[in-house]
Amino acid sequence: MLTGDMLRRSAQRFPKKPAIIFRGPGGRRVVDYAELDAQSNRVAHALIALGLPAQAKVSMLARNLPEYGAVFFGAARSGCVLNNASVLYAPDELAWTLNKSDTEVLIFDAALAEKVHAVRASCPRIRLYVEIGGGAAAGAAGASAAPGPAGRGPSSGSPTERGPTERGPTDLASPGSAATLAWGDFLAGRPDTLPDIVLDEDAPFCMTYTGGTTGRPKGVLASHRARAVTAHTVMVEEDIGPRDIVAIVTPMFHVAALNIMFQPAVLAGASCVFVTPWSPEAFMQAVEQEGITATFMVPTQANTLATHPDLDTARLHSWTKLSFAGAPMPDWVQAELTRRLPGLRLTQIYGQSEVGVIAALPWYCLPDKLGAVGRQPYNVDVAVLRPDGSPAAPGELGEVASRGENLMLGYYNEPEQTEAFFRLGKGWGLTGDIGVSDADGFITLVDRAKDMLISGGENVYPKEIEDAIYQLPEVAECAVFGIPHEKWGEVPAAYILLKPGRSLDEAAVLAQCEACLARLKRPRLVRFVSSFPKTPIGKIQKNLLKEPYWQDRKKI
Repeated sequence: MLTGDMLRRSAQRFPKKPAIIFRGPGGRRVVDYAELDAQSNRVAHALIALGLPAQAKVSMLARNLPEYGAVFFGAARSGCVLNNASVLYAPDELAWTLNKSDTEVLIFDAALAEKVHAVRASCPRIRLYVEIGGGAAAGAAGASAAPGPAGRGPSSGSPTERGPTERGPTDLASPGSAATLAWGDFLAGRPDTLPDIVLDEDAPFCMTYTGGTTGRPKGVLASHRARAVTAHTVMVEEDIGPRDIVAIVTPMFHVAALNIMFQPAVLAGASCVFVTPWSPEAFMQAVEQEGITATFMVPTQANTLATHPDLDTARLHSWTKLSFAGAPMPDWVQAELTRRLPGLRLTQIYGQSEVGVIAALPWYCLPDKLGAVGRQPYNVDVAVLRPDGSPAAPGELGEVASRGENLMLGYYNEPEQTEAFFRLGKGWGLTGDIGVSDADGFITLVDRAKDMLISGGENVYPKEIEDAIYQLPEVAECAVFGIPHEKWGEVPAAYILLKPGRSLDEAAVLAQCEACLARLKRPRLVRFVSSFPKTPIGKIQKNLLKEPYWQDRKKI
């Protein structure tokens, strides 16, 4: 299924229904399905008229604005590949990603104009900048032949007049002399009808750079078909339907919000509420005023909500569906949310940018399967495999793998990394997660393969130690990782964030670990912290925690 068809069909079914309700700086804005569909077509025509080569890379750098939806579906209808850039990137990270992705057009949020200005000189390949929400006009110093609105100059021809596959003349500025257009100027005069071009479901249409928990992020290139499979998975597993009002509370540049919440909601014909920026109070107000029924949260958000002193259940009566993923959700957070909001049904989903959603643990499997990440959905294959590719027996450790139309095409311009992902052959893609399945097919993650440490020749999985520490009621979050040791090679270290108002000392942590774990798994270093460095999806960046300990040393 083509991505653009998801929006088209919902617009035909529900033309006047709100597709996006924006709640954020500047107030409340509503975009209905017919308007979002028309604006997406104008974006597609504007991109086609630039005369870019097939599958040219267009990057989006923006907060959760309504325009994000139009760019997402518009780029999908144009034949371009949309690269979703993190708004959290420092300028050097942003420049690296834009160059690595071969970006030729950057569409950006005016609130991030200073960051964009800082990278212009470092991104010579970019030939056009489009600013959303600012007063920019074409005319960067020395810019040449910027594309104008339809009807002006050589770009006036509509793609529908040129046949299904022919593209417009190249009228972009030459590389290194890019112009800047205001959003309105970029779209001015473009048709609001569906472009008449031929697209392939197996062609690439979007790219997201991985969170970078182990180093430089990699560009995950996905096809229309792969993301459609995930959208259908989520719609079924999370029970998203046209009567739902779905809150989008995580960044749209990440797959969790864009492909695992927004895209399935549009497929179903639901309304999406962009709560920007997110806070417990902003969320409760949005639920109360918009009648929100469903949302996805990262565990950090759920944790904050579960412990919020002013959590008002009366304001949240319409909210009945919560899905979460991205990082381990402590069992106490799930229990506390269920206790305080008994009408809320929790669904854990498990997946990655590379594979989409490959397991789900619905509310009705709790508490029996608490601790598992779920079992495979109806439309993908999932297995726990031995190193030789054979299936691990129930209870036997192995690497979680997936096979099917949900898999990425590969890491963009990273052939060795792509080969490693598919190294087992037979269509399997490896997640890098160590797990174990039970007799019912439910998978429990043991740890990331890359996070495993070897102490005295024994494999030690940090998650096992983290699970023991989480049993202490004072602990909000923890991260265990390996640090160098002269005798044992490496030993566990534990960083711990306590719940507000709670206290705990190192002796209590060590006593807990000694009671639950073998002695070699006892942390040799315990440190209490006030916060953790995290990716946008809430994963603790253990690589940043490890770095000071491993400088100038080779990890075993």
